[in-house]
Amino acid sequence: MKIIIAGDGKVGSTLTRQLVAEGHDITLIDSRAEVLEVSEERYDVMAVQGNCASMDTLSRAGVEEAEVLLVMTGADEVNLLCCAIAHVMNPRLHTIARIRNPEYRGQIYQMRNLFGLSMVINPERQAAIEMERLIKYPGFLKRDTFAKGKVEIVELRIQEDSKLRDVSLYGLGNVVKCKILVCAVLRNGKAIIPDGNFVLKAGDRIFVTASTRELTIFLKNMGIITHKAKRVILCGGGRLSFYLAQLLVRDGIMVEIIEQDYDRCMSLANQLPDVTVVHGDASSEFLLDREGISECDALVTLTGVDEMNIITSLFGNSRKVPQIITKLGRLSNNSILDTLSVGSTISPKELCCNDILRYVRGIRNQAGAAQAVNAIADGQAEAIEFIVDENTKHCEEPLKKVKLKKNIRIAGINKLNSFEIANGDSFYSKGNRVIIVTGRDEVIYQLNDIFES
Repeated sequence: MKIIIAGDGKVGSTLTRQLVAEGHDITLIDSRAEVLEVSEERYDVMAVQGNCASMDTLSRAGVEEAEVLLVMTGADEVNLLCCAIAHVMNPRLHTIARIRNPEYRGQIYQMRNLFGLSMVINPERQAAIEMERLIKYPGFLKRDTFAKGKVEIVELRIQEDSKLRDVSLYGLGNVVKCKILVCAVLRNGKAIIPDGNFVLKAGDRIFVTASTRELTIFLKNMGIITHKAKRVILCGGGRLSFYLAQLLVRDGIMVEIIEQDYDRCMSLANQLPDVTVVHGDASSEFLLDREGISECDALVTLTGVDEMNIITSLFGNSRKVPQIITKLGRLSNNSILDTLSVGSTISPKELCCNDILRYVRGIRNQAGAAQAVNAIADGQAEAIEFIVDENTKHCEEPLKKVKLKKNIRIAGINKLNSFEIANGDSFYSKGNRVIIVTGRDEVIYQLNDIFES
């Protein structure tokens, strides 16, 4: 498909990398020539320098022939104007805009037809929702939901004293005493889709799929103690902190925000009357100790500097904070971060890119399109949910008779009100939801793409 990406920043460049890898024809628009030059050298893309809200710039980018426009500049107003103008120039165009200002949230949905918006993305709010879920249901590094919340894929690390250490996947059931499936493992920075002979080692990050009920049993049987958070400290007072504080206060949790900018502190105090706002440097050990970091239930580092977030999270770990969440804006989850005790890592740009990829794949293949697409294992694998329809192959056949492509696994099948961990005797029927995990060797657009021809 021909896709235009307006705004070649962190989100725009991430989308460019992923969409180029999937074979799309990408045109980039940005006002900065030096940024476009870097992208042209790195990827096989066309670049247009200019204002994306200008008809002339959009015309030079080929908006009349494009199928999708992704507008990711740093200004919400420019993004809205760009979508509105592009929609006039090409009424068939699918437009996705990043809108981050909390003041626009309500009215955007009421006026989306006026602006020609197909989809609105708010990375900070998406990240806040993910963080709230981790705080409300602790015990895992990351949680992704499928089948309308009935099924989850969670991430956790195998510690030296873990009951799972040196256990083969064939013998996993005897240890965990519940129905789960390890669908992917990240070892030494490399993602593996394991078979039954695979043996878990200390330091592995494993990705487990199961129903929500079975995961609760899993936590209990593994001795992973979880308790409801009562007090949370947020380091940094940006948009993400605002959204997260709103959600946590609604959940009855005491929230304290530490922010260095005085004017921002006053703004947050006025907008969030039930939140304690402290003016100070969130990376100051003295300040964190004074504010009782050792007594808080969760520490969330949300400044705009990844390195500061990492250092503050490490300090929180040294003070034995039960749960730590670290926001990453620029850095990726790599082997270096893997060795650091920074708790859960959340990347707003990765979360919004997942939603955009699912939408784009749905346009390309409207029949049988993915219902959910989540990157796991540091982006080296994907967990994808499909609904079985009349065109799906191998309906009612036991999976042991079905040949799948290499590096692909059927993780589970949701049948009406029950979720089944996939095994050789499992089968799916029309209307069931099937969750697959793939090593991303190739893009899976529909369920039939996983089978050997």
